[in-house]
Amino acid sequence: MLIEQPPLLYRLLFPEAVWRIKQRGPKPVVYLTFDDGPIPEVTPWVLDTLDSYGIKATFFLVGDNVRRHPQLLEEIKSRGHSFGNHTMHHLQGMKVKAHRYLRDVAEADSLIDSPLFRPPHGLLRWKQAKALKNKFNIIMYDLVSRDYSKKLSGQEVFENVKRFARNGSIIVFHDSLKAENNLRYALPKAIEWLLQQGYEFKPLPM
Repeated sequence: MLIEQPPLLYRLLFPEAVWRIKQRGPKPVVYLTFDDGPIPEVTPWVLDTLDSYGIKATFFLVGDNVRRHPQLLEEIKSRGHSFGNHTMHHLQGMKVKAHRYLRDVAEADSLIDSPLFRPPHGLLRWKQAKALKNKFNIIMYDLVSRDYSKKLSGQEVFENVKRFARNGSIIVFHDSLKAENNLRYALPKAIEWLLQQGYEFKPLPM
């Protein structure tokens, strides 16, 4: 549970970040997000799947992938999804100094140009977060599906969504090769289950 749903103490360490979006409307809402893309092997399938259900999501993009596949960013835009910065080289903030991390984010920003930012692995140093909040809305998450885990089956990934989704949840999947098998199984099932529970899907506002 410490992975699937970040504990309150960890959330309190980064009060400038968005972890969950409180809702006031009559219908419960979730925000599907996809990290680590875009790549041609997986991202087009995700886009087609979302289209088949008529829902919008948010993609947090690795700048180096955008550099190699700029047409996929344009496809994300043209289909009405929102998108954000996930660093240029998928750096983990706790492992690098602030100046290098911020330079990497800026390099990605030159390609992605979004006010949204999500740190890889959800890990940041306070100095990095303080600097980033001046330019970006830092988006964390309320639920990690763990689709990337080789220790979990697609069914177990789906069960994570069923167990931890709640009104206002920001849910993380990954359009990556590492997550592909679990994603292809769990994403349609998760969407269908959430729809059955009455959830509305929204992209994060840019």
